[in-house]
Amino acid sequence: MKRLILFVALLAIANVGCDMRGRDGAPGATGAPGQSGVSGTDGKTGATGTDGATGAGGAAGAAGTDGKAGTDGAPGRPGSR
Repeated sequence: MKRLILFVALLAIANVGCDMRGRDGAPGATGAPGQSGVSGTDGKTGATGTDGATGAGGAAGAAGTDGKAGTDGAPGRPGSR
């Protein structure tokens, strides 16, 4: 009895396998079509940088010094007699 049950079970498994592959040369079932992929999102725009700071003003130049006063010339020699 056990052999009969085992034989019937093997026959049923083989029969199911034939249904999946297609019987008598008939083509098997076609698979479901694949889903389309999700479209990608656009990249975010980059932020603009802040303006740079203005440089400090240049220092004023120092005032020039006055020129030195000239010295008096030496007195002339007395004339001859």
